[in-house]
Amino acid sequence: MRVKILGSAAGGGFPQWNCNCPNCSALRRGTLKARPRTQTQVIFSPDSKTWFLLGASPDLRHQVLATRELSPPRDDSSPSPIGGVFLPSADVDSVMGLLHLREFQSFFLFATAGVQRVLQKENKIFRVLERSDPPVKWQTLSSKGRLGCHLSEDSSAPPEFICTTVSLGSSYPDYVGEETLRTLSPEEATVGFVMEQGQRRFFFAPSLSGSSSAWRSAAETSDVTLIDGTFWSDDELSKTGRSSKSAREIGHLPLSGPGGLLEQFPANDKGRRILIHINNTNPILDEDSAEHRTVREAGFEIAYDGMEFEL
Repeated sequence: MRVKILGSAAGGGFPQWNCNCPNCSALRRGTLKARPRTQTQVIFSPDSKTWFLLGASPDLRHQVLATRELSPPRDDSSPSPIGGVFLPSADVDSVMGLLHLREFQSFFLFATAGVQRVLQKENKIFRVLERSDPPVKWQTLSSKGRLGCHLSEDSSAPPEFICTTVSLGSSYPDYVGEETLRTLSPEEATVGFVMEQGQRRFFFAPSLSGSSSAWRSAAETSDVTLIDGTFWSDDELSKTGRSSKSAREIGHLPLSGPGGLLEQFPANDKGRRILIHINNTNPILDEDSAEHRTVREAGFEIAYDGMEFEL
């Protein structure tokens, strides 16, 4: 299985268009040892031919055009090699890229029943996905289930890969109305994915609230874990003047501090640990910073655009 990171930043990318925090301003001046990053987008393929997206970032069109593996074959009758999209949540940063995929091509769209209801019932704009012939095929994911995925029409054959969903215990986005919220299961709001082929598996959890510990066993047993590295500290946004809310209040477990990700991550995991969905304010983006050194010394890698690996 091939995995490629097309984008590794949190919402707004890095630098963020309207932000003058120390990181963004220094990157623009060329005085920060750091890489620019687009918004988080990961793709994977079980056969190097058909590719699946994890989330659909607002930067998706640019990311697809910059990725040769996602270009349509030279045969004009052949569609894009994008076979489907797995949605971890209904957050804007996870779903806005779907609007870039409305150009008359059918694909599979995997999401929990709660996320499907938000997108299909609450937001009519996503009905543009229905105009392909046949329309986009929605597939319902359980918040704690396993799904065998086939690339061929023969469902009796062994699946090419297995997707296991892991409930991460966050909440639905603020744009969801109160009436709709009353009908939704909290467990279906935000999920992580374990993608498994043979004996190899990777875990994707870019938004970790910390209210559930189910992610720990997935991280412990995966060959690669791509996990929430959004904020260094719980008060990071208030310190940089970006918001009065804490990291935990907006659904992200900070890396540092009591009960932070560095403290909670299982010590006996067997694979690579890679931080993804990194906010523009996070000091780990500065490769000369003490925070950057701390996460590296703790055994974590820091995702960057174009990073790839094979399982």
